[in-house]
Amino acid sequence: MIETEVELLRLIEKNANLKVEKIAKLMGKSKEEIEELIASLEKKKAILGYSTLIDWAKVENEEEVTAMVDVKVTPARGVGFDKVAERIYRFPEVKAVYLMSGAYDLSVSVRGSTMMEIGHFISEKLSTLDSVLSTTTHFVLKKYKHDGIILEDEDDDDKRIVVSP
Repeated sequence: MIETEVELLRLIEKNANLKVEKIAKLMGKSKEEIEELIASLEKKKAILGYSTLIDWAKVENEEEVTAMVDVKVTPARGVGFDKVAERIYRFPEVKAVYLMSGAYDLSVSVRGSTMMEIGHFISEKLSTLDSVLSTTTHFVLKKYKHDGIILEDEDDDDKRIVVSP
């Protein structure tokens, strides 16, 4: 991948809302060159989509529960972990699946309305798959940073009491 493509990808990874004109100005290119470059990267599937990061904790009555589930599986003969991962990522509750090194094979990010909803998904859908040997579930209690974005208000004063000897 050429340096210009990488520069463009880094810019839109930080802010997918940047206008083509702004990107062109930042990169010292014409609007048309940037449009062609974006189209080329989309065609190559280097750019898979555009998303917005939302702090759901700040949206009234819309909080979601997120869990990270460590999954130990039996890989399928001839295809390894790919078919198992594909079976898991097709569930609508699943937001991400990663092949991991270490004690567990897959890390699965799951979202639901309640802990109970996630629990039902794990016990009734995920754990019942033939290739799944075991799961360990970790519920996210608070998000501090996601995809490089700090979710806390940085200008909040430190509310802790100063303790001195």
